[in-house]
This record gives sequence, structure tokens and C-alpha cells, in this order.
Amino acid sequence: MKKIILLMLLFISSLLSVEIKELPWPKGETFLTFLEKYAIPQKLYFDLEKEDKELASEIMAEQRYYLYENEDGTLNQVLIPVSDEIQLHIYEENGVYKFQTLPINYKEFTETIAVPITSSVSYDIQKATGNAALTAQLKAIFSGVNFRGMQKGDFVVIKYSQRSLLGRSFGLPDIKGAMVEVAGRKYYRFKSKKDDKYYDQKGVGFTKTYFFKVPLTYKRISSHFTKKRWHPVLKRYRAHLGTDFAAPRGRKIYAAGDGRIDFIGRRGGYGKTIIINHRNGYRTLYAHQNGFRKGLKRRQNVKKGQHIGYVGSTGLSSGPHLHFGLYKNGRAVNAMKVIRKPDTKGLKGKSKATFIANTKHYIKTFEEIIADENRAKATKLDRVTYKNDLNL
Repeated sequence: MKKIILLMLLFISSLLSVEIKELPWPKGETFLTFLEKYAIPQKLYFDLEKEDKELASEIMAEQRYYLYENEDGTLNQVLIPVSDEIQLHIYEENGVYKFQTLPINYKEFTETIAVPITSSVSYDIQKATGNAALTAQLKAIFSGVNFRGMQKGDFVVIKYSQRSLLGRSFGLPDIKGAMVEVAGRKYYRFKSKKDDKYYDQKGVGFTKTYFFKVPLTYKRISSHFTKKRWHPVLKRYRAHLGTDFAAPRGRKIYAAGDGRIDFIGRRGGYGKTIIINHRNGYRTLYAHQNGFRKGLKRRQNVKKGQHIGYVGSTGLSSGPHLHFGLYKNGRAVNAMKVIRKPDTKGLKGKSKATFIANTKHYIKTFEEIIADENRAKATKLDRVTYKNDLNL
């Protein structure tokens, strides 16, 4: 544990004395082609454990990574985020390249902003925060509200949390509560801690529930989802951003939900893989397939329960199984919790009463902000900065 923390501190402190390149991961680049580019023996990859090989397949195009090269152009070390929690670290030690997974040393702040509309909601929020993703999140939770009807002098108030890495926004903002004013009429949305869904000030739900089905008939779960875990025996961080279903080779695989195929083909250690984009920011991944159903192609729409492929062990796999990944707004989530999540049709009883009582504090704060006679500039309140739970 101390060695990992020391390595992270050495890397971060090196930012002050050497040039660290922040680059987007190139389209078409794989972990293996990256190693080849820097003349690093591919044995580094093939000696990894199965979970680490799969993490190397999680690298997404355009994901920003952090590179430190020696003066002769060889690699000194690199940090490659593969989720909001975990990153791959390749570094040189005594002439030998080594690999490890590390937690991401992000910072996080929470703030409330009140933005007067002068041009458009997108322009004004971007100008006030520099966070383009915040507008997209806002519009998603206020689906059905006509933002085009906003007039000059209307207000938007948002309380949200945002992670940052090396001074840049990292991941998507998490909106806790918001108010949108359209032609003087106020609309509210608040996030419930009970189910992470959004409701108005009266407890009426506005988050559509999407249910996914288990994509095959399986014998057992051979490897469970693990977001970030410190292994006390191995003394290292481990992560498995999906669920492995053991099943016979050739067994049919079905789409877990309605969506459109975003990728179909080979994907690094995942072998033959299909990725499907769904509504509401969800994406599913089906890896290690033996083959795809005939006729499937990219951008094709599929229905929940539609046959898409067959169980196999392509890529780096120890035996036939399906690696199933589920992502929400780019973040890996535990599919079994979503699949098994009960259909709660909104807040009821004490939960609803408690929620409504808590929103009154939000509304009072929002009203105090927009009551300012000036209403001329964005106001930032209660900003809190802190490190993640590792206290690095």
C-alpha cells in the first residue's frame, strides 16, 4: 500500500519538474499497439492476470491519458484511466517495464450555481462554469420542459458535484437538485438518495426506469463485478468491470435491452465483442463471443431478448463464458444490481414525506438566490473541495 502511494506521489510531484503530456487515446489504438509503439515487450501484457487484461480492453478512444517520456523518446511511465475509479500504470524500473492498477487520485467539489439567462441555457451555463456536460445532464433530468421558451431574465439554479483530475473536469457532473425557470414558471428536480432517481418538489417521479434482462442462460457466475478493491494478500488493487457468466460454448446470447449496435468485431483481450447503446445513457458490452448472429452490423437496432451471438472464449479467456459489462453515462456499474432492481413506482409513505421535507431546504436556498434584485451575474455558493476516500 505504501509503495503504491509513494509511486503516485512521485508521479504527481514530477509534474512540477518535467513535461507530462496529456493526450487523447487515438482511435484504433489498443494496449498492445501502444506497447509496440514504445518497443515494450508484449510479454508485459500476456503475463497479466485475466482481470488486468480485460481492464486493458476498457481503454476508450479519446480518453485522456498522461504520458512521461524520457529524453530519448522512450517511455518512462504512463497513467491510463479505464474508469472513474481505476487507472493502468506502466512504468520503468531498473530497465524493466512493470504494470499495476492504481486508484485515481481525483478531487471533487460540490457547488450551487445560479445562472441568469442572457442568451441560451447552453451558452450561459458554459460561460459560468466551463462545464459543457452540465447542460446535457440538466436537459436530461428536465425532459419534457421546453427550454426554447426561456426568456432573458429567467434563471437556472443547480446544485451539483464534479470530479476533477489535474485541474480538468473528470467524468460527468452529478446533479443533486435543480430549478429551471421558463417564462417565469419554475420547474424543480431533486435526486433521491433512496433510489438515485429524480422527483419534483411534490415527489412526482421524472426518471424513466429501464430494465435489462440477463443476456443468456448460464451455469454460474465465475467472476463478479468489482469496481475497486485492495487485495490484502497480493498487496495491490484489483478491479473487474463486468460480470462473467460461465456457459457452454455456442450457447445463444441475447440483447439485454432495446438499443443500437455501436461496435461489433474484435476488441483486444475481449475478443469478439458487441457493444449496444441504450436509452438514458446506458451501454452494454458482450465479450469473448465465439461468433455473431448472421446479418448483424453496426448502427443496427436490436430489441431486448433478440439473439445477437454465441458464447465462446475468443480473446484472452481461460474458458467459454460471457463477459457482460453495463455502463451508465460512461461509468461501469454492477449489472446484477440493475437487473435485479425492483420496480419501485415512485416514493410512497414515509420515504415520500421525508423527501418532500428535505426539498424545502433546497427550494428556500434557490429562492434566496434568485430573489436578488440585481440578477445580473452567476453566483457560486458552498463550494467544498476534498480528496477521495484514499486520502492521497
